[in-house]
This record gives sequence, structure tokens and C-alpha cells, in this order.
Amino acid sequence: MRAIIQDRYGAPEQVLKLQEIKRPPLREEDVLIRVRATSVNTPDWATVAGIPYVLRLRSGLRRPPNPVRGTDVAGIVEAVGARVSDLRPGDEVFGSLWDGTPTVGGAFAEFAAVAATQVSKKPAGLTFEEAAGSVMSGLTALLAMRDVGKVGLGTRVLINGASGGVGTFAVQIAAALGAEVTGVCSTRNLDLVRSLGAAEVIDYTREGLGGRYDVILDNVLNHPPKAMARLLAADGVFIPNSLGNTGGLFAALPRMARAARLGRFVRCVVDRDNLRALAAYLESGAVRVVVDRAYPLREAGAAVSHMLGHHAVGKVVITV
Repeated sequence: MRAIIQDRYGAPEQVLKLQEIKRPPLREEDVLIRVRATSVNTPDWATVAGIPYVLRLRSGLRRPPNPVRGTDVAGIVEAVGARVSDLRPGDEVFGSLWDGTPTVGGAFAEFAAVAATQVSKKPAGLTFEEAAGSVMSGLTALLAMRDVGKVGLGTRVLINGASGGVGTFAVQIAAALGAEVTGVCSTRNLDLVRSLGAAEVIDYTREGLGGRYDVILDNVLNHPPKAMARLLAADGVFIPNSLGNTGGLFAALPRMARAARLGRFVRCVVDRDNLRALAAYLESGAVRVVVDRAYPLREAGAAVSHMLGHHAVGKVVITV
């Protein structure tokens, strides 16, 4: 099968190459998916670039142990393992290989083997590209708003980085839960963020942050965590969700450490219940997938590079 292989750390278009490799082995609890689309997430570009450098101590000094990037997947079931009884060849599914390990991967390929418990039927009415773009970002936003922030009717929510992958989902999910949403983005994305359900939009290029919020989801970490925490109402929840500035040997780590002390990180859990909850939002029309651009598999390096530039609006998708 064709797959994108990473043989070292570096610039995405230099280290990601299209090659022929063997199909992944199918365990008893897996499904083999003929990938139709995948998407780029923060762990992908961070692992490709190998930044912050200190993360290489855990992921491999010269290259990651798994050479194939990509976790989100949408496609058609090709085969099922011996212990899988609720899916069958031909089913259209979406899901993720994500298990919390930054170097996990395998979706930038024509076939991917995924634990059956981490895939579900593709939401009706969505393209494969939209479905693939919804998984990690959509689940992160869902868990941040529903479980960590406990967002409900009248909750005042600030979303920094509202036009990005997680941000576009978070604005919509928070609004669907009845929150009063304030989104932070650049001038060119003001109308988009309003259209997603934000009651107020702050243009960070022209004005500073202010107000009091019950929940703050920070997808950028471009402000000191203490400054963000000062915007919280009593008993408010600060949710940092970013690597921040990734330049330099130990860059971002001090700010991430301070954010961890002041806030609560969201852990993206991929399972059937969460996938079905996300699918319900997507099928109802309450949440839509904002796709910045779709790249063919052979241009996966350009796709990762585009996201690494931190200016993508919504999701960067790869078609297979």
C-alpha cells in the first residue's frame, strides 16, 4: 500500500515521503479501514518537526518509532478481526488511532488498522473529508465543553483561537449547550466565528481581552496563564489546550507548566460513546466541520506544513 513515511525530524515537505509499504497487521480486536480521508492534528506536526526538542527524549532522538503519521480516519471497513462482531466489511466509519501517545500514527496511508472500539459509523450526510476532520478536534472540543467546563445554559465561555480546528468546534458545541460564547480570532475570521454561534467576537489584532468568564478554552497560549486566569469568574475553569511557542530547546514548557498549575487540561478520549455523541451534533446540523483545505496523500508534507504555520481556518484534511 502507499503510505507517507517519516524517516527523521525536520521540515514536513522534506521528511515526509510517499512510499510503498506492507499493510498493517490486523489484530483480533481491530478493523482494517480503506482510508478515504484523514486530517492533520497538533501531535502530527509536533512529531514531524520534533518540537519542542525536549519531547524527543520520549519519542526518539533521531526519529519517531512509528514512521507513519496521522490518527484521524474516515473510510470503508475492508476486514474485521476475529473478535469484532458489530462492524463488517463495507461499513462507512470514522474514528481515530489516538491513544494519548504523541507518536502514535498510521492514518496517512491507504489502509489503517484501528481498534474497533475507536471507530463508529460515519455520520449521515457528511463527506469522508468532513468526517475525518471532525474526530480529534471535535472530541477535544466536546470533552472540554461538556466534561471539563460543565458548560450549560448561560455559561460565559471565552474561546481563544476560535477559528482553528478545536476552536471552530468548541464555539458551536458551547453555543449548542446554551452558553454565551465569546470567540477570539483575527480580523479575517470574525464573520466565520460569528456564524458558528459566538455572541461576541474579539479581534486580537485590534483589541485586548477583557470581561469575566466561567470557562476559558485557550487554544493558543499566547498570553501568560496568570493573565488568562484573571479573566475567570469565581470558581471559573481555565482549560489550556496548546503547545504555545514551540521555538527553541525548552520553549513552551515553562508556560505549559504554569498553565497546568492554573488550569485543567482536556484529555481526548476516543471511544464509541464519545464518537456517537459527536456524530449526533454533526447529524443534527448543530455543528458543522470547517475545512480549510484538502490535500491529496502525496502532498501530506504540504498539509502538515500548512498547519504548522498556525494560520489554518478550521481543519486541514488529507484525501486518500
